[in-house]
Amino acid sequence: MRVERGPLAGTLLFTPIPHRDERGFFTRTFDAAIAEEHGLDPAAFVQDSQSRTVAGGIRALHGRSGRGEAKLVRCARGAVYDVLVDARPDSPTFGRQMAVTLDDKDFVHLYVPPGLLHGYQALTEADVCYRIDREHDPSEDISVRYDDPDLAIAWPLPVTAISARDLNAGSWKDALRRLGL
Repeated sequence: MRVERGPLAGTLLFTPIPHRDERGFFTRTFDAAIAEEHGLDPAAFVQDSQSRTVAGGIRALHGRSGRGEAKLVRCARGAVYDVLVDARPDSPTFGRQMAVTLDDKDFVHLYVPPGLLHGYQALTEADVCYRIDREHDPSEDISVRYDDPDLAIAWPLPVTAISARDLNAGSWKDALRRLGL
């Protein structure tokens, strides 16, 4: 497995090396020893979740206040344009964003440290899997609209589906106020 640092402080990209033959492929999707080598505690991940999203659908920018949550994100089927925004006031990359394509060809896993906003747009119908280090606490939810003008995220496709919750999300400025900035 190849491991690279992402452009936002603390982010990591884990790229497995699949074994392919006439039957298809086999790949390891998580390796605790490799995670530990790169500063992650594999035992800290307490929840696995999966979503399915239609092509063009957006799951907008979500995060947590308080301690935040760390997660490993991968696309098990299809492809997504995955976006992170650094909402950690003490981070050297505060306010910056990064985007990476996650798909079922390269199997890249994105490590998202606590304090980042996360969202994606499905480039095809896509299944996304999350390994999360905390149980969900709805009182800590923070969300920012996908089309916030201060972030100006260049989503690659026209939006075909988005939840009412994401449409009613606040602005980047609202999120900063909620974080006490």
